[in-house]
Amino acid sequence: MISRFGRIGSIIFSDDGKNRFLLIRFQNELPFSKLESFRGAIIHAFKDKDVLFHNHLDKEGFRYAYPMIQYKRIRKKAAILCIEAGTEAVGKLFLDSDLMLNIAGKEEAFVVEGITAYKYLIQIWETRFVYRIRRWLALNQENYGQFQQLESVAEKSAFLENVLKANILSFAKGLDIFFDRQVECKITRLGDPAVMQYKGVKMTVFDAEFITNVSIPDYVGLGKGASLGYGVTVRKKEKTTQNR
Repeated sequence: MISRFGRIGSIIFSDDGKNRFLLIRFQNELPFSKLESFRGAIIHAFKDKDVLFHNHLDKEGFRYAYPMIQYKRIRKKAAILCIEAGTEAVGKLFLDSDLMLNIAGKEEAFVVEGITAYKYLIQIWETRFVYRIRRWLALNQENYGQFQQLESVAEKSAFLENVLKANILSFAKGLDIFFDRQVECKITRLGDPAVMQYKGVKMTVFDAEFITNVSIPDYVGLGKGASLGYGVTVRKKEKTTQNR
């Protein structure tokens, strides 16, 4: 499912039906609470470069679409995941800046630790894949009340499975992928809900494990807050099962 390529600036993506990804990891450690400041610093540095960095349009307000540039914390360090058009926009990051960023009022030089360019085939398979999802913002103002009214664990799991399935479909649609078969999704482990501040609002987040028949690239965000490190999904490669 994965094809890997070389250094930024010399990446050539062939048209083979796979989607383009670019993962940039920095040496700088970054608390999760500073991810929004990290994103803000990038936006400030490149506000005139490309709308994909910040999802704002000059005259039309927000760009309401799946974020093609996502700000992450991977192994305690800052990272940026770029998808499709985002892989081209991010080249400006390295051509036009010394990566001196202001994080919560403190100037810091960000040093690139590694860059990985690759392509990934996102589709429905006969194989089932097992994933972990962290800090998943599954609930919003519309469905929070419905979820709270559910009494049994089974009812709550089924409710969240439908939300997760919708998140997967939204992610695929954002990449112009439309499946010709039904997406299957089952939550196999659900952590206790936690409360976190998301854009100044207290929101409920979940850590979970789930099985699906869709191949999902590591570190993509599912659900609300995908651009800010929420809903980060990673495959548990040792736990795949076959459909029989």
